[in-house]
Amino acid sequence: MRFQLLSWLLLLVFLPIFFRFDIISVRSLCLDDQSSLLFQLKQNLSFNNNSTSLKLLSWNSSTDCCYWKGVTCDGAGARVTGLDLSSEWITGGIDNSSSLFDLGYLQRLNLAGNRFNYTQIPSGFDRLRSLIYLNLSNSGFGGQIPIGISRLTRLVSLDLSSTYPVFLSLKLENPNLRTLVWNLSSLMELRLDGVNISAQGREWCQALSSALPKLQVLSLSNCYLSGPLDSSLPNLTSLSEIYLNQNNLSAEVPEFFANFLNLTSLLLRYCGLNGTFPEKIFQLQMLQTLDLSSNPLLRGFLPEFPQNRSLQTLVLSDTNFSGKLPNSVGNLKLLSKLELAGCGFKGSIPSSMANLTQLVYLDFSLNNFSGPIPSLGLSKNLSQIILAHNRLAGPIPYSHWDSIVNLDLRNNSLTGHIPSSLFALPSLQKLRLDNNQLTGGLGEFFNASSSLLDTLDLSSNKLEGPIPKAVFELRGLKILTLSSNKFNGTLGLIIIQNLRNLSNLDLSYNSLSIDTAAINNSVLSSLPKIRTLKLASCNLSVFPDFLRNQSKLSHLDLSENEIRGLIPKWIWNIGDGTLVHLNLSRNLLEDLERPLPNLSSSKLAILDLHKNLLRGSIPDPPPLASFLDYSNNEFTSIIPSNISNYLGVTIFLSLSGNKLSGEIPISICEATYLQVLDLSNNSLSGLIPPCLADMSVNLNILNLRGNDLNGTFPQTFGDGCSLRTLDLNGNQLEGQVSRTLANCTGLEVLDLGNNQLNDTFPFWLGSLPQLRVLVLRSNRFHGSIIHPGTNCTFPMLQILDLSSNDFTGSLPSQCFLSWKGMITSEDEAQSKLKHQMVILKFGFLELSHLYYQDAVTVTLKGLELEMVKILSVFASIDFSNNNFQGEIPEVMGDLNSLCVLN
Repeated sequence: MRFQLLSWLLLLVFLPIFFRFDIISVRSLCLDDQSSLLFQLKQNLSFNNNSTSLKLLSWNSSTDCCYWKGVTCDGAGARVTGLDLSSEWITGGIDNSSSLFDLGYLQRLNLAGNRFNYTQIPSGFDRLRSLIYLNLSNSGFGGQIPIGISRLTRLVSLDLSSTYPVFLSLKLENPNLRTLVWNLSSLMELRLDGVNISAQGREWCQALSSALPKLQVLSLSNCYLSGPLDSSLPNLTSLSEIYLNQNNLSAEVPEFFANFLNLTSLLLRYCGLNGTFPEKIFQLQMLQTLDLSSNPLLRGFLPEFPQNRSLQTLVLSDTNFSGKLPNSVGNLKLLSKLELAGCGFKGSIPSSMANLTQLVYLDFSLNNFSGPIPSLGLSKNLSQIILAHNRLAGPIPYSHWDSIVNLDLRNNSLTGHIPSSLFALPSLQKLRLDNNQLTGGLGEFFNASSSLLDTLDLSSNKLEGPIPKAVFELRGLKILTLSSNKFNGTLGLIIIQNLRNLSNLDLSYNSLSIDTAAINNSVLSSLPKIRTLKLASCNLSVFPDFLRNQSKLSHLDLSENEIRGLIPKWIWNIGDGTLVHLNLSRNLLEDLERPLPNLSSSKLAILDLHKNLLRGSIPDPPPLASFLDYSNNEFTSIIPSNISNYLGVTIFLSLSGNKLSGEIPISICEATYLQVLDLSNNSLSGLIPPCLADMSVNLNILNLRGNDLNGTFPQTFGDGCSLRTLDLNGNQLEGQVSRTLANCTGLEVLDLGNNQLNDTFPFWLGSLPQLRVLVLRSNRFHGSIIHPGTNCTFPMLQILDLSSNDFTGSLPSQCFLSWKGMITSEDEAQSKLKHQMVILKFGFLELSHLYYQDAVTVTLKGLELEMVKILSVFASIDFSNNNFQGEIPEVMGDLNSLCVLN
């Protein structure tokens, strides 16, 4: 009996062990083939030489494959049901004979983030009939999606998307979208972003709504889809996420989106949307993300937001949403991202914004918000505050923004002092307060060496006093811009040696005296390698010698100083040939050090030497110069006959205000990229080359005033003329004004004064829609300025000078009221005055903030005044010294913008 009891006890102890060994044996037997298949798959895959496959390092044919990384087995451990090879840097392709397609029980397959070199998706996928999850996203597959994918009828999730599609991206032609999804009725998630579907709205909407009744996630961004969205789309009643970014829908947003009661995400960024956005969509209870950005024709208003909404992300940037931001925005307690940049919002920012305690990202830039900045101190996770380019006023609020990384308040009307607490914010990296009305001095602050600040821009304010030493202890600074303030004192530039990361330094236009004397050979190696250095108006009298060792310098501005003598040879080769922008204007420079260096390898694109004392011959320009300003010097040579050899890419050329003589060389017309040509106020003689009129297709500004040019007015301005300014004042031109000038439909300024032109009033100029300045003074124009049956509208005219001619007859009372440029409402005038809107200037090389400023001379109380800035609120009429007769029309009193009437 005891023996039997002992036998049973031993059996109870060892039976589970025997049983476990048996299970392992069975499992090994069942997985033997699949382990072998996986090992074969590993052997047949190709990998990037620089990558290490962490998952596949664990694959070994001698161990149980269920323990390999990326491999999943079923509950009994007998079958491989999941395979995750995502982001393994697999290259090349997958052959249809691959052992991958023999894993018949596979339910989940993830090959995302590999590099299949734009090979086609193999047709062997149709053998994996058990798949419910297939992810091939961002894997570098290309070409037609095979029909075999449509046979995977158990699929619940299909992701073939590509974030950055290229010319060899996936496409759906044959099969098309309808054929692909027709048998996938179980599909709940469809992601085809970047796949070229190229289908009309009705086609793709009906293909989805008729085949995918369970669809919850629809992601078809950048698929070359068009609109409008078809009314069949609401049949997909389970939709919760819709991503249709970067498709040319070119349609209104349909109200039926409000019928998707489970909708959590709606992204329609950059879709060409228009019309008015339905407010009902904002009221969806479950909506968490709404992105309508980059649809400039889409109008809309923000509604009142009730409590307990789920909205977390609201992005409306670069749309035509407008109106006021409702106070109820504070009810969106879950909001983490609010981006309204580049819209038309106005009014104050509601104080209820303080309730948005989950806010992380806030961008209200480029709107018309006014009033104070509300407190946002309760938003403990707030990292981005961008309120630039508004009309915000008042002081910068004191807040504990411990998580703030970027604070951008530039281009507003903020006043008061800059709180020193800003410099103590532990996470702050970028602080931009430029172009405000901030006053006072910068106080010293502590712990500067531990600050994370890399960008500090306080330019264009009213800050005064010395620059605190603590600023130069912000060791992480890359950009330091303090220009256009009232900082004073002497600053030894050696102080920047602590800022080893500094790449951009701008101290221009203060009351500073910059001292570089202490920078000697022993400290040169400790100075930062600066890329942009601006020391304009810094009381410099010599070229800073340390610049010789700035090997990365690309932008140097030493303008408006008192530097005398020669321009040294080394300046042209500064920065080991990296110098692109050099501004030495408004100094006392007399000549260039000889012999002149060979500039054939120079990369200089912008060279500004205007308003110095430079004399002799015009120096040969660098071959890649797009901007050349040699104006207002004392150059006395002729313009070289081969000047076009140096103007291969030149856009702006000004030689005005010198003592140049001789003729304008015909070769200048070979500078086909010229947009601005200013040769005014010299002693040039001879004829105007006829080819200059031919250049008007590209030329925007042609200024030849104040020379001794003779002959007839240029005769041929062809179709497509681009001239905006034509100034020939103060020459000896004869003949008539060519009617082909009417081809220059963008003409704004036409100044033909002080010549010997003999013609009747050019009434046909009245049809030019942009003409603002017309000066014909001191010529031989004659006859009436009224021509029956002609257009005398001159809709934008502001300045009209017909003085000292032989005009006769009465003044054109019927025309005056059509001159809308001289009639401005009071509100419009105040607005223009407030913002000092200078209209008559031509911008070019926009990234360099360069423009050509028009000027005109008007006579006021017998004195000739040159107006260098022509404001949109200024209007002038001068009819003096003619033979007009009759009454002065009463309607002239309605020209309420008139500042000068002679």
